[in-house]
Amino acid sequence: MRVTVIGGSGHIGSFLVPRLVRAGHDVTNISRGTSQPYTESPEWQQVHHVTADRVAEDRDGTFADRVAALKPDVVVDLVCFTLESAASLVQRLRGEVGHLLHCGSIWRYGQSLKLPIREGSDSAAPPFGEYGTQKNRIALMLQEETASGGLATTSLHPGHIVGPGWQPVGPLGNLDPTVWQTVSAGQPLRIPGSGAELMHHVHADDVAQAFEQAIARREAATGEDFNVVAPTALTVRGYADMAAAWFGHAAVLETVSWDRFRENTSRGHADASWNHLYRSQCFSIEKAAAVLGYAPRYGPEQAIFESIQWLVDHEQLHVARPLGVAAA
Repeated sequence: MRVTVIGGSGHIGSFLVPRLVRAGHDVTNISRGTSQPYTESPEWQQVHHVTADRVAEDRDGTFADRVAALKPDVVVDLVCFTLESAASLVQRLRGEVGHLLHCGSIWRYGQSLKLPIREGSDSAAPPFGEYGTQKNRIALMLQEETASGGLATTSLHPGHIVGPGWQPVGPLGNLDPTVWQTVSAGQPLRIPGSGAELMHHVHADDVAQAFEQAIARREAATGEDFNVVAPTALTVRGYADMAAAWFGHAAVLETVSWDRFRENTSRGHADASWNHLYRSQCFSIEKAAAVLGYAPRYGPEQAIFESIQWLVDHEQLHVARPLGVAAA
């Protein structure tokens, strides 16, 4: 099939595009052309590349026409963040494309109410914040589009995406690199809240696997949405203990109030921590496993360790002690 991937040079696309080529698809990657994929593989030599600024072309009303002109059988949209952009693409592709797959986010859900959070249930409160709210609106619009007899669509909702080449969401729920310096040195790490708050990571290649499976199982995937995460989630304390063990010692944790945490943390990192830990999310992948055959290869600890190892090896993260080995 002819598959067009929008944003195929990013976290997920770096793994998905080679997978699609290996599966025998004719793949076109639409990107801004400003960055290289995170992984090197010979499959990229067989990919057609189209350079486009989606934001600018959405504003001009030309982006959806650009996608349709490629005459794809399948479109995978990895970088859509507003309902307006998603609706424009759906309207243009309706009747011309066989299947549109959208990359959503677990933040389409608000704070957890029942665990694990399941699709279509009352497991979570409504979303909050612009990002999560928009992702939820897009997912609902896509379901309604397909249910009404329009374009065949599927939305997949990854957790905190992890992989070689970028920093993972850390034990405090943010991207502060000094957290890893603190943990590796065995120094006290101040954690806000109770330490029982949850985060649910997923390796980028496992997300790519889910998209590949959804394309292969179009009939079953059409009109559905899926949680795409690792088999287990991590608590703040569990994550910190696991990370400290990689450096050969136990974590030294100090529980502090959110007010005190904010006093000693930059606003950006503190806000990121609150957004992750207030939601305290853990998801079920039973639906994705049953319908798509989704079988993640990575637990959260292996995925995160791979990311940290890559950053250390490439001198993009400085730690006090050498890394050990992640638990199997």
